[in-house]
Amino acid sequence: MTRCQVPAVLIHQIEQELDKEEEEMMVFLCRDLAPDLATVNLRELLLALNEREKLSFLGLSELLYRVKRFDLLRRILKTEKATVEANLARSFRLVPDYRVLMVEINENLEKEEVKSLVFLLRDYVPRMKMAKDKSFLALVIDLEKLNLVAPNQLDLVENCFKNIHRIDLIRKIQKYKHEALMSSVHSQPLYVNALQASLPNLSLIDRPYNSGIQNVNKEKTQNGQGLILAEPVHMSIQESGPVSHKVFDDQYRMQSQPLGICLIIDCIGNDTDMLEETFRALGYDVHCHRYLNMNTMNQTLREVARLQKHRNCDSFICILVSRGSPQSIFCTDHTSSGFPLEQIKKYFTADSCPELLGKPKLFFIQSYIVPENEQECTSLLEVDGNDERIISNAKIPWKVTIPHVADIFWSQCKVDVSALEKSPSSSSYYLCCLAELLRNPHKRKLSILDIHTELNRKVYEWNKTTDPRQQYSLLLQHTLRKKLFFSPT
Repeated sequence: MTRCQVPAVLIHQIEQELDKEEEEMMVFLCRDLAPDLATVNLRELLLALNEREKLSFLGLSELLYRVKRFDLLRRILKTEKATVEANLARSFRLVPDYRVLMVEINENLEKEEVKSLVFLLRDYVPRMKMAKDKSFLALVIDLEKLNLVAPNQLDLVENCFKNIHRIDLIRKIQKYKHEALMSSVHSQPLYVNALQASLPNLSLIDRPYNSGIQNVNKEKTQNGQGLILAEPVHMSIQESGPVSHKVFDDQYRMQSQPLGICLIIDCIGNDTDMLEETFRALGYDVHCHRYLNMNTMNQTLREVARLQKHRNCDSFICILVSRGSPQSIFCTDHTSSGFPLEQIKKYFTADSCPELLGKPKLFFIQSYIVPENEQECTSLLEVDGNDERIISNAKIPWKVTIPHVADIFWSQCKVDVSALEKSPSSSSYYLCCLAELLRNPHKRKLSILDIHTELNRKVYEWNKTTDPRQQYSLLLQHTLRKKLFFSPT
């Protein structure tokens, strides 16, 4: 017997104790571990996992824990609920979080609510019209087979829960999305369903359950269980497939390698890794800075604006995360009323940075707003956007027909600083949603304005389920003259 195998008698004893609903849940939880056996009964599935050395005592105890059979944990496996929870806290997990989420939702739905979901989804899966007693988990499996639901594709389910007024379940999904996005910069188990396992090899862009920036190329064994891990692929979007070099008159050229410089200044420190991974995968040369004071920030902006590399790039991105007021950011200083946001924009307009003339310049700002009575009443930092030292580094055409303030995309998200104080290590939901959309190969094919519309929708849906003081407020201003796509069209 190998170290991963458990005695068949234990599997038999457990299978005999479970009712039909518990068996269905356990088979659903194991669906990704043996995609080719997704339709077999529980006993055959567990035996197959055992023979393939994918089942251990830890894994078996987790399955019983997930279906809430704590009595069997003690009586058959001789372990306690607290012991299993301690193992799960150490990441000794057999079941993907997505499967756990679906089972938790299943347990919180009434039969009439499931019938309502079946009705709402009849346009997507016509054969559901004849379904009478379909469970929620069976419904999810049907949607997975049609690539309508996946770990990173839950909008359809969210919309259905909205229609049946289950805001609590929407919150569960949004919490899962947030946590999944935060862990996506590291290796994680890749979701595979039974249908996909039978398909031929798919390209990076076509893989239905991939975020678009991961590549399956390594298999590890962890705690006696084989897990397929995904590693980030540091490649530009242009490198992921054949690219047409035709540039349409109504679109910005986005073909340079790299696409441009992405400057990230995170004075809170919670979002840098996620943002760096996202924009590096898009094909940007990412420059990250954490915890800057205002003087250092001013110097950093000047230096980046002077870079000659802009000449050979097709765009520029700047992301700022900091406490501040609606018109300024505080950086890490506590003795000043802020660095004017308008000044940040001026560093990269065509009169200050001619190398970016006619090229799209995107700004994403997350401001944690400090109440006025808590702000210091000192003068703003003196800065000059029309810096001669910047201008002297590049030649300006004699006849400039493009306005200096053109080609700017400015997205600012404001939330009360209490949201940060309540959870100091949490990421910005606004930035998480932005990264999620840009990682999704289907959403990434949209123009930046359409992506931002989707971003608006996600953020305002979040606002419906949270305390008013924790709600996000978005402002979009732009002077784009053409359509902007990150992916080749």
